[in-house]
Amino acid sequence: MKSILFFIAAALFEIAGCFSFWTWLRGGGSWWLILPGILSLSLFALCLTQIETAHAGRAYAAYGGIYIASSLLWLRGVKGVSPDRWEILGSVICTLGASVILLGPRP
Repeated sequence: MKSILFFIAAALFEIAGCFSFWTWLRGGGSWWLILPGILSLSLFALCLTQIETAHAGRAYAAYGGIYIASSLLWLRGVKGVSPDRWEILGSVICTLGASVILLGPRP
């Protein structure tokens, strides 16, 4: 359960950090947006190091599904764009795959 919370926090920090840079570079925002972006991306990396797994690659692979679902929630919550049924289905499939990677029995 602790790993899931760190995955969710990592996703929020990564999306927020990347959104800061996106807003600055693509949205014509102020240059100062890079400061919270850098902080947020640093917190993202810190969260991923807290995942309870012996291998970083496994943590990153499992994180992918959580990131996809979180991105669609960000799209809805921050940008006001509702994901379509294919985005939702894809997110469910990826989240299930992430669960298999993270929770599958290991010798």
